[in-house]
Order: sequence, then C-alpha cells, then structure tokens
Amino acid sequence: MRRLIVIASAAAVLTASSVLAQRKPAPKTARPASSQTVTGPKARYAMDVGTTTGIGGIGGIGGMGGMAGGGGRPNIGEMMAGTGGRRGGDQHELRLRLGSTLAATGAAQGDHYFLPQAAMGASVPLLAPQRTGGREDVPESFERPKGRLLIFWGCGAHARPGQPVVIDFAKLAAGQMPPDLFSARVPVDRGPTLANSRGYAEWPNPRSGRQPQGGSLLGDHRVQSTFAPSINFNLQQDYLQGLHVRSGGGPDGAVQLSWNGVPMATGYYAWMMGAKDAGRRGNTDTGDIVWWSSSTSREFGGALWDWISPTIAQRLVADGTLLAPSQTNCVVPAEVKQAAGEMMFGTLIGYGPESTFVYPERPATGPWNQEWSARVRFRTSATFFPGMPEMDDESGGERSNGDRSSSERPRKRCKPSLLGAVTGLGGC
Repeated sequence: MRRLIVIASAAAVLTASSVLAQRKPAPKTARPASSQTVTGPKARYAMDVGTTTGIGGIGGIGGMGGMAGGGGRPNIGEMMAGTGGRRGGDQHELRLRLGSTLAATGAAQGDHYFLPQAAMGASVPLLAPQRTGGREDVPESFERPKGRLLIFWGCGAHARPGQPVVIDFAKLAAGQMPPDLFSARVPVDRGPTLANSRGYAEWPNPRSGRQPQGGSLLGDHRVQSTFAPSINFNLQQDYLQGLHVRSGGGPDGAVQLSWNGVPMATGYYAWMMGAKDAGRRGNTDTGDIVWWSSSTSREFGGALWDWISPTIAQRLVADGTLLAPSQTNCVVPAEVKQAAGEMMFGTLIGYGPESTFVYPERPATGPWNQEWSARVRFRTSATFFPGMPEMDDESGGERSNGDRSSSERPRKRCKPSLLGAVTGLGGC
C-alpha cells in the first residue's frame, strides 16, 4: 500500500511539473483567407466527457488529465477505496467550464441544465473559483520525491537502444526539468480558464461535484449564467464505451497488454509507473521510479493526459505518438518490468470524437459576429495493475453472509491523504 502511494505521489509531482511545462497556449489554427469579418465569441463553453474503468475518476489515477487541466490533486484513499464512482463497471466523468469576455452581473455563477435521462438532477451549479494569484505548482508542504527517474518508451519485448534515460528525481521535482521530457509536439488546448477569461465558472466545485453514476447525455443542454449569453445545444454523441485492459506474461519477461476496441476511438496512449523499492520499510526515499509510455518516441504527459481533438489524434497516430484506433495490444518491454518490480500501475487512454457548436451559424455573406461557442470532447480511460488480481469490493459495505461479531467484522478501510502518506504523518 505504501509503495503504491509513493508511486502515485511521484505521478502527482510529474503531473504538476507537466502543467508548468505546458503553460504556452495552443497555436492558433490558421484560417483560410476570407474577406468575411469574424468577431467573438463572447463566451466559450467546454464540456469534457469521460468514461473510466478501474480505480479513480476525474480526481484519481485514471483522471490525471482532469488533474492537469483543473489543478486538482488525487486523493489516494479515495482511489484505493473506489469512491470516485461505481465499482465493478464503467464510471462517468464530467468537467464543465464557462469563460466569457463579459463582466458578471453580481457573482460569476451559472447552471448547466440537463434532461432527466442524464441522471444529473435538473442542473448542476457553475461557480467561480478564487483567484489566488499563486503558481499552479505542488504545495510547499508536499515532500518532494528523491531518487532517480528511469524513463522507457515504445511497445516491444525489449527496450530500444538508448533506454532508459535516467533523471535525478529531486531536480525534476524542484523544477529543473530536462528539455523535451514532456510532450512539446502535442498542442495544449484546455479552452476557457480562469486566467484567460474575464468571467469564469466551473463544475465540479466545492458546492457540487458528484460525478454521474449513469445516464445519457444525448439531447438538449442549456447553460444560463450571470456573465454570458444563454447557451443551448443538442448533443448527439454519448459517453464512450469503457476500456477493459487485460495483462499477462510476455516474451522474455515482458508484460503483454490487450484491450477491447472502442467504437469512435481516434487513438490510444498507455503509460505505466512502478518502483521496486518505493516506500519499503518506511524509507522516505522513493528509490528508482520507472516511467514508461507506449509512444515510439519519448513523449510523456502534457496534453497526452488531457482530451485531444480528432484532428490532432490523427496526426499523432501517423507519427507514432499514439497507437492506432485499430490496435488493441502492446507489449511492455521486459526491462521495464525488471526495473520496476512487481508493483506497477498504468493508465490506457482512448481519445474520442468532438462536437462543436457556434451561435449564430456562419452567414453566407456579411460579418459573422459569434455570440458563443461550445465544445464537447470525449475520451475513455482505464487504470490497471499489471500482474495483480482484481481488487475485491471491500468498501462496498457488509457482506451478505450473516451477522458477525465485532471482532470478525473487517476493519474500516484506511483512507490516507496523499500528504500524510508521503510524509508518514497520516499514512496507514
């Protein structure tokens, strides 16, 4: 348990480092030459839709993209207990963000109204986060990892020449990142944020954050706020099918990964982390952290942990950064397993389609004064533990095998915080 927490802590630091390394906005797409004048939009709405299987959700291991985009940090206790959503099946995740060039009338807030079939209630509140003015970084109280980072990449029974690349983890966590550690060729386009909007509100937020337990997003959606025009669109794309990863022994001690093909997927990306000596016997040093990705080149983190448009995904499949949508297997090199030992976890991401709405529609002639735009992105992801059996549902309440005495009942699962687990002040 402690070793897994330390590995996950390293992933959190890498995610925060990735956010800092990807501050440059996505390059603007060149528009074809036209005499038509285009203004706006006054408001931009982003709806990130995910399907997750395994542990976690938008705030867990499987949701590193949500964490990177929204600044959240994983709660290891929730990840281990499976409280991010339903256990034993596909989970859903939503992230809603509204940004505007208009000033709010009163507090910047709004509501996203759903149809009953969405199983989200009548609406969820969009609230403005506080502007702290601080850096989007790892907290000062966070104990930074020590040891080394060994990075591998590519599918195959054995690592290619030149691997692993060895990096001092303490220097990495302190912000001394080597060039080209995180993906620089994948444009980061997170849409509206607090920093680039005059008025801004989002969901999940402190008032409301329960992720959908089922339902369908098909049909009409309406967004009303104090700082943007009314937004209405009809969504014809629903949650993607869940990914289910199987692992087994491969040639020469490699790890064989396979998964179900997901309709509408535009490409896949897998990454794994492990540490042979992480957290052993209370040692605060992490030892060697091993990090592997499925890309044919050294491409890690950044936008690859987020949602990616079909156009970008197509280019990344062509250059080997992403696995093709028709591919349903990958062999993790034996050297990765040898360096990481038995304790590894990973995430497989399947990127999906994108729906875009603009109001009013482009006129045939005359200026196009856009009031608002809405972008809905889709993805599916799965967290897996290679070589480990399925986790039982210990957190699912009492078992139906009759009454037990207090001494026979299982103890309540410990839910350590990330900080407490790493520092040893609140771990199990």
